[in-house]
Amino acid sequence: MSEEEADLERERKEMVRRQIKGRRIHDELVLEAMRAVPRHRFVPAHVRNSAYRDAPLPIGEGQTISQPYVVAFMTAALQLSGGEKVLEIGTGSGYQAAVLARIVGEVISVERLPRLAEEARRTLAELGYDNVRVVVGDGTQGWPEEAPYDAVIVTAASPEVPAPLLQQLAEGGRLVVPVGPRHTQQLVRVRREGDTFQREGLLGVAFVPLIGEYGWDRRGSVHWGQEEAE
Repeated sequence: MSEEEADLERERKEMVRRQIKGRRIHDELVLEAMRAVPRHRFVPAHVRNSAYRDAPLPIGEGQTISQPYVVAFMTAALQLSGGEKVLEIGTGSGYQAAVLARIVGEVISVERLPRLAEEARRTLAELGYDNVRVVVGDGTQGWPEEAPYDAVIVTAASPEVPAPLLQQLAEGGRLVVPVGPRHTQQLVRVRREGDTFQREGLLGVAFVPLIGEYGWDRRGSVHWGQEEAE
């Protein structure tokens, strides 16, 4: 291990100790995953020195990698025990998918932007995360080909919980998604119980918008299943 890599590993462990465990996240599966995944590999070179700061960072295409605490909080909110099949909406850099992959059996991750999807695939492959499949599509529609899912995580903000994602949850499955206006939202967890969905608010957050048929359109209007005019 190079001196730089050793320094980054120390920063990562300190990140978990102070930013995550220090803020009352005690799920050992989540803590171990956050200690193991090299966040600096998922950010552009010019912000690599900031990889373990408690802040989101730009990754291009107007998108961001979420701050470590939020990644850990959302992962813990899924209440994973290991071995599950998880759907992620909004691959971005691939970091959240990598954290999930350390815990669960299979991750399907949907990304709207082809360039980000390709970069995430490459990074995940280089790091050996072979239980993640990144696909390009409208994440608000989920990925019905592989449904049902034990858990669904959405890493962009929706005006409301996208209906297709609810339908793709397995019995007892959990969905975690930021819901609200474009600039500030509440993180919501939904649990499926038969044909009913129990919803609870968790945390105030601010995410980039979820664009698609059951989210926002590119002009900032609610889409709600309407075809977007070009």
